[in-house]
Amino acid sequence: MRPTKIPVAVIGASGYTGLELIKMLVQHPIFEIRYVGTSEGGVSLSELHPSLSSVSECAIEKADANAVAESCELAFLALPHKTAMGFVKALIALDVKVVDLSADYRLERDTYEAHYVPHIDPENLAHAVYGLPELNRTKIKEATLVANPGCYPTASILAALPFMPFRQSGTPIMIDAKSGVSGAGKKCSHNTHYVTINENAFAYAPLDHRHGPEIAEKLAVDESTVHFVPHLLPITRGMLSSVYMQVEGDFDPLELLEKVYRDEPFVRIRKTPVDMKSVSGTNFCDIYAKRSGDVLFITSAIDNLLRGASSQAVANANLMSGLEESTGLPIIAYVP
Repeated sequence: MRPTKIPVAVIGASGYTGLELIKMLVQHPIFEIRYVGTSEGGVSLSELHPSLSSVSECAIEKADANAVAESCELAFLALPHKTAMGFVKALIALDVKVVDLSADYRLERDTYEAHYVPHIDPENLAHAVYGLPELNRTKIKEATLVANPGCYPTASILAALPFMPFRQSGTPIMIDAKSGVSGAGKKCSHNTHYVTINENAFAYAPLDHRHGPEIAEKLAVDESTVHFVPHLLPITRGMLSSVYMQVEGDFDPLELLEKVYRDEPFVRIRKTPVDMKSVSGTNFCDIYAKRSGDVLFITSAIDNLLRGASSQAVANANLMSGLEESTGLPIIAYVP
């Protein structure tokens, strides 16, 4: 029998996704945080995140794979790409299961290196499982390394996937997606500076954002098929992805969505266009679709920090650990 508690680590606790992971794990009925690490360490969790004062007082260590392996069965890595793969390589060698929230193991090697950096861990890349439960649930259950999807790909893939068999061959898939500022991470940049984003909205990296190839790969189409344009909104959290494609065949889009996602606990089909507020603070993805002739419009909403990162990571860890996927996941939205 499994022990009552499963010891886990969070490496990269200083950012927003690390904070969201810890918020869920301190209340998780099975996972128990035994190790929290950052690049520097030397502070308490409540000093790093004052919102956790009186909730958890564990010390934060300078991240070390050997120390993680001494006390933990599974590690969540909330680290930037390139940095993450060095830790993954060491942790897997020490028999620690890993859920990696970076981009380092999401893509085929050639695609990854074309859009990121040279990969230093091709051996583990070859057996990493893409952590979208609706796509790979059975494989995730057997995995030792899960590559947690990005927020834009999560929302876009779940929206488009049911309709791919009806897409007209050779036609483009257009994706217009919008995110709250927290999706850009904690480090301030020109785009996320208050003076820039306040009372403003704009596209960035149009048609050449690195999540475009991730969406294309998981939809099993050529990169040139997916035309992806992300936008930044002056809100803290939330994501709305609108997908447009040309389709053929006789089907009702809402009926098809209901059929495809009938048994999926964290996909909700809406009869009216979705909104970000109804999923904020949850692991849900809400989807709506409408057809006009051969033109199909699909729109999905998620919490970019949760379904697009941390709660999806916990769902993957649950599956890897033989637990119910829904264990400890947030289901009540931040409304109003």
